[in-house]
Amino acid sequence: MGSSIQNYSKIIKREGNILKRVKLREIAHTRVGEKLDDVTLSVIAYREEDYELLKEQVTVNSVRKLYGSITKGEIRRYEVPNVGALNFVLSNTLEGGRTRTLAFEESGKSLSSIILRMNINVSNNYITRSKEIYLKQSQE
Repeated sequence: MGSSIQNYSKIIKREGNILKRVKLREIAHTRVGEKLDDVTLSVIAYREEDYELLKEQVTVNSVRKLYGSITKGEIRRYEVPNVGALNFVLSNTLEGGRTRTLAFEESGKSLSSIILRMNINVSNNYITRSKEIYLKQSQE
């Protein structure tokens, strides 16, 4: 299990600090909703202390890079600190809504998995969620 973490974690050097790059799915999960053409995407930190990482790195610009070819409208971000979440509204994304589009792959549910592949920079000693689960299971 530990080697699979290293497969997708890339160590990078920034401002003299050694950081590693992990996938967003290691620090957050998503929920999604659909309303007509719009998708509401929530990114929720697993741990309260990771909310700051979300705020710093999961920006409108980074979301636009991921969904730019899919989202034809505006992307708005709302911070929800009391639950450690960011809400994004992706306007004009579903081509008339779920029942009118032929692009089934672009339903809100499938779009939520795209953001979980985003790279997030964390400190080198950061314990990812998959490693934390592995460590707990190996102690049982």
